Amino acid sequence: MRITSLFILILIFSCDMKKTNLTEPQAKKIEKILSIHGDDRIDEYYWLNQRGNDDVIRYLNEENDYRDEYMKDYKPLEDKIFQEIKSRIKEDDSSVPYFYNDYFYYTRYEKDKQYPIYCRKKSSLDNEEEILIDANEMSKGYDYFRVGMIEISPDNKTMAYSIDTVSRRIYTIHFMDLETRKISDKNIPNSSGSITWANDNKTIFYNSKDLETLRSDRVMRYEIGDSGNGDEVYFEKDETFSVFSYKTKSDKYIVIGSSSTLSQEYRIINANNPLGKFKMFQKRVDGLEYSISHFNDKWFIVTNKDEATNFKLMSCPELKTSSNNWVDYINHRDNVLLEGIEVFDDFLVVTERENGLRRVDIRPWSDTENHYINFEEEAYSLYSSDNPQMNTTKFRYSYSSMTTPNSVIEYDMITKEKKVMKETEVLGGDFNKNNYESKRVWAEARDGKKVPVSLVYKKDMFNEGQNPLLLYGYGSYGNTINASFSSVRLSLLDRGFVYAIAHIRGSQYLGRSWYDDGKMFNKKNTFTDFIDAGKFLINEGYAKENQLFAMGGSAGGLLMGAVANMAPDLFRGIVAGVPFVDVVTTMLDEDIPLTTFEYDEWGNPNNKDSYDYMLSYSPYDQVEEKDYPAIFITTGYHDSQVQYFEPAKWIARLRDRRTNNEPLLMYCNMEAGHGGASGRFEAYKETAMEYAFFVSLID
Repeated sequence: MRITSLFILILIFSCDMKKTNLTEPQAKKIEKILSIHGDDRIDEYYWLNQRGNDDVIRYLNEENDYRDEYMKDYKPLEDKIFQEIKSRIKEDDSSVPYFYNDYFYYTRYEKDKQYPIYCRKKSSLDNEEEILIDANEMSKGYDYFRVGMIEISPDNKTMAYSIDTVSRRIYTIHFMDLETRKISDKNIPNSSGSITWANDNKTIFYNSKDLETLRSDRVMRYEIGDSGNGDEVYFEKDETFSVFSYKTKSDKYIVIGSSSTLSQEYRIINANNPLGKFKMFQKRVDGLEYSISHFNDKWFIVTNKDEATNFKLMSCPELKTSSNNWVDYINHRDNVLLEGIEVFDDFLVVTERENGLRRVDIRPWSDTENHYINFEEEAYSLYSSDNPQMNTTKFRYSYSSMTTPNSVIEYDMITKEKKVMKETEVLGGDFNKNNYESKRVWAEARDGKKVPVSLVYKKDMFNEGQNPLLLYGYGSYGNTINASFSSVRLSLLDRGFVYAIAHIRGSQYLGRSWYDDGKMFNKKNTFTDFIDAGKFLINEGYAKENQLFAMGGSAGGLLMGAVANMAPDLFRGIVAGVPFVDVVTTMLDEDIPLTTFEYDEWGNPNNKDSYDYMLSYSPYDQVEEKDYPAIFITTGYHDSQVQYFEPAKWIARLRDRRTNNEPLLMYCNMEAGHGGASGRFEAYKETAMEYAFFVSLID
């Protein structure tokens, strides 16, 4: 550890991070007036949205070259961090096999290869391995490659699989005869990647995309051997909804779902009769959210019906599905968020969240008493794992904490015994979970609300009030960031950083009301919660003043942009990944992917009240002439969620208006999209860039 620390200090003091001799890229200004509600906004960098324009490509490459030159003195550290990250990961690894329809399925990796190999074995793990897809072979010739979904026909003879080679989340579906290993000449383009087999072994349902907005707007039915792309069985006209489809765990029904932020609607058909007509389950109602699971002669519905803010579980007869037939099965509770269910032949498994922590309720269908699985740590992450079988008494889940590597655990719902199927290995020999401390603390927000913060640090490197701290946040869509383990994060912890997650409003960490209090006209609570959490961590001695760093991506990138405007003096440096920063312009452009689908999250700026509120925090619109912290922005040229031009415009305006000389850097991956590079280790090169950026800013 002394060698590493000395190495960092030498690097820090051997170069001038102001780099005053370098010329920053300057995007040209072409004023465009954007007018609505009697208000004119001037966007001098609007032209950067011209995908494929030579000047745009040139500017993005100039930004990449500038970042490379600015950080070149830290390239050895960048490479070192990347090698550290890679060295902790077991290269010849495999997932825990799960059993379904007479086969064990698993994924494995081979040493020095970037992509997974998807496999199965018939009946027993002792039998010969059958490779379904070797993505290392299939990816040759592509800069980007990702397998979306692999679905095997019920008779185990045909494999349908989806592939994205551009990183726009637009998948092409292919078919392979598993007996002859021949791949069909027929493929289906422009899908969401999802595939659902009917029980006749020849019909699939898939979701097609509007190539302009990238909204999944149609469900198609395709029969193997047809020359076309199938027949449309449902078209979603409402641009605020998108569609999806799946088969129930019981294998009895094909389900078409149509969903917006605050409303869902489902249609069902017997999977034995794929050519039949879909039946409405329950028509959409504004504000009615529900999801459905089939079991025996009933449907079970997780819903907010009857003002069940934290959701409840209801049931109805199999053939009487409208909401007037729904009856309570698990009542609504003010202090418990009901997140989801898993059905088995003899048990119902309910996932809940209370006081921020997820728990699992095991409920026998018989009249015997329910019980909860016990977890000992103060803060942890818990997810249901692969549980495709109905006729089993074993429930699989994934568990980790900020100090405990992820484990796949099989829980016997009768004996209550836990069996660790696999714990992720952290290679290198230096990791010992007992060397690290994890806590959950509560920061007081300016309106009196208590904001939970999960944090972790290395014990022998923690000195009260003296450590740099990286604060991570997201805070949108009700998406909760759990306190999970990351071997990647060790490269910061072992350099003396404290790592913290602020569970700010906009997530559902403390229930549905925590989400509602951080969206629409309450969105600024997300930003002030994060700022107040940062101040709390400094005041309580977890972070050294002027060494508080911030990080967030996508909607968390919006958070980064907002706090950079609202509290620039608080943060020494910020990393904003694929940041959604041009809120108003994007949400006014219905041709941009995801815009109309998200009105219930942000508001519709076509309405003046929403426009005014969104404009008041939109990071791009609120850039001012003042000092800003050091900022490193990452994006992907093919990003389908947050278009590359949002971060490109943002950094251009920041450079033009900021009054100090802190580094403003951007890296645009010219081959990747929203999820970054596709190879197993390639994405960590970007992580190494980010970590080296933080280290470079330590006083």
